[in-house]
Amino acid sequence: MTSIPGAAQLFDELDKKLMVYLRDGRTLIGYLRSVDQFANLVLHRTIERIHVGNRYGDIDRGVFVIRGENVVLLGEIDETKEEVDTLEKVSIEEILEAQRVEQERRQEQEQLRARFMKERGLQYTAEIGPDDMY
Repeated sequence: MTSIPGAAQLFDELDKKLMVYLRDGRTLIGYLRSVDQFANLVLHRTIERIHVGNRYGDIDRGVFVIRGENVVLLGEIDETKEEVDTLEKVSIEEILEAQRVEQERRQEQEQLRARFMKERGLQYTAEIGPDDMY
């Protein structure tokens, strides 16, 4: 059996539940309904899953159109396997608050690191973030 290269391979994934990791760091889970030659995707019954530490929350997004160049990772979810309970599911409000606190903590660390380097006469370059990946 010969494999078809490129975006055409995604046709095998139609109507399957997929996890899609985007360039901006978001994780989407939904059913693949359509794909084109540019690997643009249409997900149905989509949720956005936010992870902070060992907690996660899901936000319903419905139908979601994703430009192919924004996809970093795509994989099928095996619905026959049981979910591992190593993560705690929390409400949307709790996970969004935890995400905000985590982002503020990271910004404070970056500012401290930049100040530390400047005091020593060194030039500081911030770490690569999700927007700088491509």
